[in-house]
Amino acid sequence: MKTLKILLLLLIFFNTAHANESFKLKKIIALSNPWGLSFINDEEIIISEKEGEILLVNIKDGSKKNIKHNLGYKVDGQGGLLEILKYQDYIYICYTEDRGDGKTSTSIAKAKFSKTNLNFKNIFQANPPINSGYHFGCRMVIQDNKYLYASAGERGGDNIAQDSKKHPGSIIRINLDGSVPKENPKFKSKSDWLPEIYQIGIRNPQGMTLSPFNNKVYISNHGARGGDFFGEVKFAENYGWKIWCWGGTNYSMTKCGEVQKWDKRFTNPLYTWVPSIAVSAVQIYKGIEFEEWNGHILMTSLRNQSLRKLEFVSDNKVGKEVVIFKDNIGRIRDIKIGPKGKIYLLSNGNSALWEMSKK
Repeated sequence: MKTLKILLLLLIFFNTAHANESFKLKKIIALSNPWGLSFINDEEIIISEKEGEILLVNIKDGSKKNIKHNLGYKVDGQGGLLEILKYQDYIYICYTEDRGDGKTSTSIAKAKFSKTNLNFKNIFQANPPINSGYHFGCRMVIQDNKYLYASAGERGGDNIAQDSKKHPGSIIRINLDGSVPKENPKFKSKSDWLPEIYQIGIRNPQGMTLSPFNNKVYISNHGARGGDFFGEVKFAENYGWKIWCWGGTNYSMTKCGEVQKWDKRFTNPLYTWVPSIAVSAVQIYKGIEFEEWNGHILMTSLRNQSLRKLEFVSDNKVGKEVVIFKDNIGRIRDIKIGPKGKIYLLSNGNSALWEMSKK
């Protein structure tokens, strides 16, 4: 047993290299518990802060201003204002909605873009609302100018992620106006699923990205103590939570999961971290600033406070992992690629917006 543990440690060491790339990190502006960012244009970014602020930040001069909004949000444990996304003339936001009687939901709202006031209207609510401050998700991407994908965490519920009649613990897919695509699993092969659900069996997916190379959607899933994963979003499939737990241990150190290894009932992740490093946001790099990284995965971490690069060997296989940096800026909440290929990061603890570029 001791020999096996040594071999596993050696495998992790040789498969996870440390980067020697030359880069610099610049703090653009101090913030207060930021959660999501999205580019408005080459010089301006819109940022959501968990406690309720929406900011417009100029990355050239570091100035910021508040944008008013009408969201009925609640700061509830891990919840508050979450992902924010600018697409065409609209702002989409994922947030913790106050549903009354102490209950909240992961909800999505949409507003016509304005630099002064955002008048949001809901286009999705994760049901049922739950009295819990845990595991809201939530990230969003838009595919093919018509589908909005979003991640809904399972709110700490035992096996709710296996219940296809409830939204928590799933990937949802809706049209940009909140209506349901007729191509969703409900209308094809899963008549007992809620119409918005695209995939089930997920714990707390805090990262989502649309590949600019193959147009596929990928997620990073913040797992239990046992482990995290990176994987593809797949039509009508099931990642297995909480039957399968990617490492088999809760944060309480109790056993997690009914089975201890993957089986063919479930979607197989492309990459896992055992034990958990608390993965958060993810992007697939495309740009000229770090041209040699094109097509590679950039993964951020909260507890491990690192930025990592994973190499795609093919669409269905991930190879070597490289730690680009660790313990430089605190817990990394979000990552986006700027129009010119520089990398922009939001950190918590040492709360700020950062710009990463070549030296």
